[in-house]
Amino acid sequence: MEKKNVREIASAWKADKKHYVKRSTFASYALILENHIFPYFGDMNDLSEKTVQEFVLYETNNKGLSNKTVKDVLMVLKMIMKFGVKNEWMNYHDWDIKYPTSEKKKELEVLSVVQHRKIMVYIKKNFTFRNLGVYISLCTGLRIGEICALKWGDIDIENETITVCRTIERIYIMEDGKKYTEIIINTPKTKNSYREIPIVKELVAILRPLKKIVNDDYYVLTNEEKPTEPRTYRNYYGRLLDKMKVPRLKYHGLRHSFATRCIESNCDYKTVSVLLGHSNITTTLNLYVHPNMDQKKRCIAKMFKSLGK
Repeated sequence: MEKKNVREIASAWKADKKHYVKRSTFASYALILENHIFPYFGDMNDLSEKTVQEFVLYETNNKGLSNKTVKDVLMVLKMIMKFGVKNEWMNYHDWDIKYPTSEKKKELEVLSVVQHRKIMVYIKKNFTFRNLGVYISLCTGLRIGEICALKWGDIDIENETITVCRTIERIYIMEDGKKYTEIIINTPKTKNSYREIPIVKELVAILRPLKKIVNDDYYVLTNEEKPTEPRTYRNYYGRLLDKMKVPRLKYHGLRHSFATRCIESNCDYKTVSVLLGHSNITTTLNLYVHPNMDQKKRCIAKMFKSLGK
């Protein structure tokens, strides 16, 4: 076996992977290599469980990375190891990695019902195409990249649906030692992110007259053939909240607010998962389904009532 180090194997793996993944995915792999894998593992030619476990503890305890970020790094590292084994450049190791449990789960940032309603009322009274994007996100749960990429042709007024079929994102490119960013229009995040979402009557009432005069090839946020990028729109949205005197909330918080309102309205979890375009219902459950004490009491009371029948 001709052994190679991780840097050499990863470089060959990256060149091979480029043919099979989306440009945005490839860019995220390249960043993980440069920022995490090469600095720690670059000169190593073996990836034992002990070595990887030490890396996990170093990244979480010393560098403050979240368990999720470290797991993303290990996913790439595992692919590199398998590629090295396949080409007989490295030995294979099974890992049983333990992650620190002290990490506190972050509370989801969501609008209150009052704030949710306040924003929607304000936008109805102060219509602009950019404001409309916020209204649509609150009614559909679209991600910021999806709302920036939404075209008028994606809105079907007769069937009262919005089709999500593309996204805009700024990706970090690393080539020949140079790092730069680039805006790309891409397919949605996952195959489940391709979705058709019903639109409520209030939103239909806003969109119907507009659809009679707009160009289907234009982007909704700009009403032009050129879109706006997420970073620019995020900044605009922040200023909009300030103007309305609503506490700053990340744009993704609109998506969380939509999902939370759905759950609070007793929508079934599978439907909420499909509306959000999650890859599986577990993601939805973990994010949004946290019964309070009253719900727990009602559940137990209901169970005992069924025993008495």
